[in-house]
Amino acid sequence: MKKITFIIAFFTLITSCGVKQTQNNLSSGNYDAAIDIAVSNLRSNKDKKGKQDYIYLLEEAFAKAKERDLNSISFLNKENNPNNLEKIYNTYLTLNDRQEKIRPLLPLKLIKEGRDAIFPLDNYNDGIISSKNALSNYLYTNAKALMLTKSKMNYRRVYDDLAYLDKINPNYKDVAKIMAEAQFKGTDFVIVHTQNETNMIIPVQLQNDLLDFKSYKLNDKWTIYHSVKQKGTQYDYGMLINFKSIFISPEQIKEREFIKERQIVDGQKKQVDTNGKVVVDRQGKPVMIDNLVNASVRIYEVKQFKSCQITAKVDYFDKNTNQPLESFPIASEFVFENIYSTYKGDRRAADDNYYSNFDKKTVPFPTSEQMVYDTGEDLKAKINEVITRNQFKK
Repeated sequence: MKKITFIIAFFTLITSCGVKQTQNNLSSGNYDAAIDIAVSNLRSNKDKKGKQDYIYLLEEAFAKAKERDLNSISFLNKENNPNNLEKIYNTYLTLNDRQEKIRPLLPLKLIKEGRDAIFPLDNYNDGIISSKNALSNYLYTNAKALMLTKSKMNYRRVYDDLAYLDKINPNYKDVAKIMAEAQFKGTDFVIVHTQNETNMIIPVQLQNDLLDFKSYKLNDKWTIYHSVKQKGTQYDYGMLINFKSIFISPEQIKEREFIKERQIVDGQKKQVDTNGKVVVDRQGKPVMIDNLVNASVRIYEVKQFKSCQITAKVDYFDKNTNQPLESFPIASEFVFENIYSTYKGDRRAADDNYYSNFDKKTVPFPTSEQMVYDTGEDLKAKINEVITRNQFKK
């Protein structure tokens, strides 16, 4: 009995909180929030006595929301400002969506008054169609005018406006054609070159990789990078990747010999007490402990080492004015290192993380060209970071 009473009290509390929240939204003018809460609570057991408060609140919120939106449309129409067309269209959609949200619940009975709650449902199709057509015409006409301004920002606005137009009114006139033109004219085209001021030959593969902007994944909606000039394309910006210096260290081989000693576990042995007697457990069995021994190993180690450092600079400049914009110095390094060892004695005396060196052997040093290329992989990542952080903007 206590459990049933608790459950009833629990659900009464939840309902009370929901009603209070609905009332708060209604009194603060958040009519649609109040409607959403009421509708959610009325989707099941709508005829239960405990749901009556939601029906009263829904009736009031619906009436006030409808009145507010119709007054808004009337006012916006009287202003006769084309900038209001989108708001008028969206308000008609809101009016229609709101009543479609309530329609499946009807009728909703008010038990005390012996009547159905009042929800006047209107047909907004004419308003939606007329406002959509007016908005479509405005967006299209305005787009055509903006296309004559020779402004990249206007072209971008045209594209976004017509994308919205195509969403609400697909296949409207020649919108697709204008959008394609707007996107082309609104795009910043960047031509990228490399320059070598070092005294070394840059591997052709590295230069190709640095200019492979598909791998950078940098092209976006309004910026396209080219490494080769395209016929008929007017470039807005230039980017120069300038190799300033390349330093490759000599091939180095360093040898050393050293001894490692440490105590290791070598099996187990019987534990004895201070009198030399074997210690046994409760079952009379000998107690076994680790057998610790001192191990020693003589290690002969060989280290192969070679490094490459590249310094470069990324320069931005305006192709229309030929003026420099910004410069970003970049430095990259690649290190080749191979350590291998031989030993005499007990290898277990060496540190555990050193064991892998015993399994290695000498390997050929990479060529200078390969070192430059490997360093260029890191350089490419840093160039990518520079470009990502400094997108071209007008």
